[in-house]
Amino acid sequence: MAANRVGRRCNNKVHSPNRGAAREPGLSVQKRQARVTVKYNRKELQRRLDVEKWIDSGLDELYRGREEEMPEEVNIDELLDLSSDEERERKLKEILHTCINNTEAFIKELLLKVQGLQKQEDLHNDGIEHPQLHQHPESEMH
Repeated sequence: MAANRVGRRCNNKVHSPNRGAAREPGLSVQKRQARVTVKYNRKELQRRLDVEKWIDSGLDELYRGREEEMPEEVNIDELLDLSSDEERERKLKEILHTCINNTEAFIKELLLKVQGLQKQEDLHNDGIEHPQLHQHPESEMH
C-alpha cells in the first residue's frame, strides 16, 4: 500500500521516522530542494539527466528482446575523459559490440549529445551566491 511506503498513517496525518515533530509537513523537502538547486548548476544537471535518460531508452530499443546482452552502463564521464570524438566512437563501438542491431545512428546522436556536457564532478557551482552552502565535509573537518 502506498501509505506504507511513505510512512504510517495515524489520524489522517503521515508520520515519517525521518521527520521531527516540530517541523511543518513539507518543510524539509522544500529546504532540501533549495539546497540542491543552489548547490548544483541546475541547467547542466538537467541536461545531463536528459542525456542519461536518452541513453537508457536508446539501449532499451537497441537491445529489445536481448536485454541480457545489454551493457551494464554507458559512462558519460568516461566518454568525456577521452580527447576526441573518434576515441569516443571507438569506445562506444567497444561497449555496444554485442548488439546485433545497427548502432551507428545511436553512436552519432550520442556523440552530439555529449558535446558540451560537463563531467559529474564539475556540475557543482562555485558558490559565489552562497559560499557557506558549498563547503565540502572534508574542508570542514580539520
